[in-house]
Amino acid sequence: MRTGIASIPLDYGTCPRWLFEKMTRLGRLIAEAIVLEFGPEEFIRRLANPFFFQSLGSVLAFDWNSSGLTTTLCGALKEALRGTEKDLGIFVAGGKGKTSRKTPQQIEDFGWRFGLGFAPRLIYASKMSAKVDSAALQDGFQLYHHTFLFTKSGRWTVVQQGMNTEIKQARRYHWNSEALRPSEQDSGNSSLLSGQSFVEEPQAAICSDVKVKPLNLVAKESSQTRDYSVDLIRENFNSLLCDLKRINQKNVLAARSKKLSMLPLPFMSLPSDEQQPPAFLSFDYRRVEKVLLGAREQNPANFEELLSKTSVGPTTLRALALVSEIIYGAKPSFKDPVRYSFAHGGKDGYPYAVDKENYEKSIAILQRAVAKAKIGQVEKIKIFKKLS
Repeated sequence: MRTGIASIPLDYGTCPRWLFEKMTRLGRLIAEAIVLEFGPEEFIRRLANPFFFQSLGSVLAFDWNSSGLTTTLCGALKEALRGTEKDLGIFVAGGKGKTSRKTPQQIEDFGWRFGLGFAPRLIYASKMSAKVDSAALQDGFQLYHHTFLFTKSGRWTVVQQGMNTEIKQARRYHWNSEALRPSEQDSGNSSLLSGQSFVEEPQAAICSDVKVKPLNLVAKESSQTRDYSVDLIRENFNSLLCDLKRINQKNVLAARSKKLSMLPLPFMSLPSDEQQPPAFLSFDYRRVEKVLLGAREQNPANFEELLSKTSVGPTTLRALALVSEIIYGAKPSFKDPVRYSFAHGGKDGYPYAVDKENYEKSIAILQRAVAKAKIGQVEKIKIFKKLS
C-alpha cells in the first residue's frame, strides 16, 4: 500500500500555458475513458472523493502541495469538457473568483440549451453549498473558488475552496448529491432535492492541513441550535432583540476595559483548549437587527429556509447561536469536519520536472485506447483490460 501526505498551502503562482494545454488534453481523455466504462455519474462522483481528485491533479502534473491544484484542475476540466456536453453528458459551471459568481447563470444557460428542466434545483444546490461553507460552517476560510459539475440525470458535484490569508492555508470542500443525508424536517422543508438535507453534515469531504475550532452549525450536535435559531425568529422575536442588545452592551463594555476574555458570560461553551478570537463574541447590533427583521418577514419554516431564503450571514448566525444557548442551553458544535503518484512530474520540479515527451506519449496511448473503446462493448472491455 502506498501512503503519503498532500498539503494545501496558498500558492499565488500561475500554471504555464503549455502545461495547462497538456492538462486539458489528457484530462479530457481520462474523463472520456471513465465515462465510456462507468458512465458520467461515476466521473463526477469520483471528483467528490479527495483522494481521486488529488491523484488526478498529480497525474496531470500539477503541484501536489498547492492550493492551485484545485483551481487549475477544475479550470482544465472545464476547458477539456467544453463542447462535449452532448456526447459525454457532463456539464461544468463556475470557477475561480468572479467566475464563481456566474455559476447560476451558466447552469441556467445549460438548461436552456439542452432542455434540462431540473436547472432550478441545481442552482439551489450551488447556492446552498456555498452558503453553508461560508456562513453555517465558520472555520476562518473565505470561499474564492466554486466549481459545479452535473450530468443529464441531475446528479451533481461541487468542488469549492476557501483561503485563510493569516495562516497562508487553503481548505477544499467536496460535495456530491448522493452523499447528502436524508432530511429529518417535516413537509415544510424548502429543499428541492426530494428530502435531502443541506444543513446536517452535508459535505462529502473537507480537506485541510490544519484543524481549527469552528462554529459548526451543520454538525449533527448542533441540531438544537439550528431549531432554536428559527424558533427565536418565528415565535420569540421581541425577546431575541432584547437579549441581543444586552449581550452587545456587555461585550462593548468588556472590550473597552480590554477584559473580553475574562467576562463571565453565561453562554457560549467556548473550547477551553483553544484561543477564541474576541470577534466571535462581538457583533454590530444594528446590522444584525436589520438582517433579523428581514428574516422575520420571510418567516422561515426551518434552518435550511433561514439560509436559503434570507440574507442571514455568519455574524447573524453567531448571534442566534449565542441567544439559543442563553435561553435554551443549546450548545453549538465546535467540531472541525475536516477529514482526510506522480506520473509526469510536477509544475515546480517536484518530485522532478515535467517530462514533456512521456506526457505526450501518455496522451497518445490513451487517445488510441479511447478511440478503440468506441468501437463496441466487447472490444472496449478487452482494450481497457490491456490498458490496465
